[in-house]
Amino acid sequence: MRLFVALDLPAALRQRLALLAGGLPGARWIRPENYHLTLRFIGETPGYRAEEADLALAALRVPGFSLTFAGVGTFEKAGKPVSLWVGVERNPALEHLQGKIETALQRAGFVPERRRFIPHVSLARLDNPPGEKLAAFVQAHNLFRAAPVPVGHFTLFSSRLGKEQAVYIAETDYALA
Repeated sequence: MRLFVALDLPAALRQRLALLAGGLPGARWIRPENYHLTLRFIGETPGYRAEEADLALAALRVPGFSLTFAGVGTFEKAGKPVSLWVGVERNPALEHLQGKIETALQRAGFVPERRRFIPHVSLARLDNPPGEKLAAFVQAHNLFRAAPVPVGHFTLFSSRLGKEQAVYIAETDYALA
């Protein structure tokens, strides 16, 4: 089972993000039902370890908060753009939640996450998009801003790789205080 912890997004925000999709050659757009904000990737996990992750996450007590999604950008690998995303305004409450999740999973014996936490929602995977078209897309949408979204829970997801895209299944929700 491939597991990750994320914030599921409300339908209205998914619809708003889906309106950004299109008009960029070399972009493989992610389906709106797969939009999420990853808090911690866990990876391939045997069943008994999934139960340990569940117990660790269920013990967390963190207050709810609101998030504002804003801006568009790309991630690069070896100097080539590989992913297009919508960002999140800096939010200490989100950073606190992510830190608590990381600590809980490490205490449960999971390997520490090596990558720095950069909150975002992936919109597309990129396969050699024309540089000028990508720059124009980012510039045209960089002022994107959504109304604040209340965050009342986080979710443990499983991921199954499919032919076109992965299929994400919400396994368990954890309420925020």
